[in-house]
Amino acid sequence: MGRLRRSRTHHGIRDVSRAMRTRAFVKMLDQVHEDLKPDNAAKLTNQPIDADIPGLGQHYCISCAKHFTNSVALSDHYRGKNHKRRLKQLKDEPYTQKEAEAAVGLTTDNGKRGVRVVKEADLEVEMMEGSA
Repeated sequence: MGRLRRSRTHHGIRDVSRAMRTRAFVKMLDQVHEDLKPDNAAKLTNQPIDADIPGLGQHYCISCAKHFTNSVALSDHYRGKNHKRRLKQLKDEPYTQKEAEAAVGLTTDNGKRGVRVVKEADLEVEMMEGSA
């Protein structure tokens, strides 16, 4: 019998698992919505030259939050599936803190003060007590 397949995987190697966990982090959609505002977009498109960033920081896709090496790579990216998928995701409005609280059940009740809300069940009980 030969060796088992599971003995050749990298699940126990710490640096490999850390690399998998932290690989290719991209900005969230609500952060990109902030970047798409006109004043922020102008800052991102006209960045100073930085030798540490691919393409010296001059070829940047705002919606995908990625730097590219040259304008050809950037134009190829604009025609690609990943960019078009990201644009489709950005058409939706970003989630707000109010929506997150509403999903949990922490909504604000802005009803009239001092007015008692009568439920149908309470109304039926009162009608039965009154007729008896």
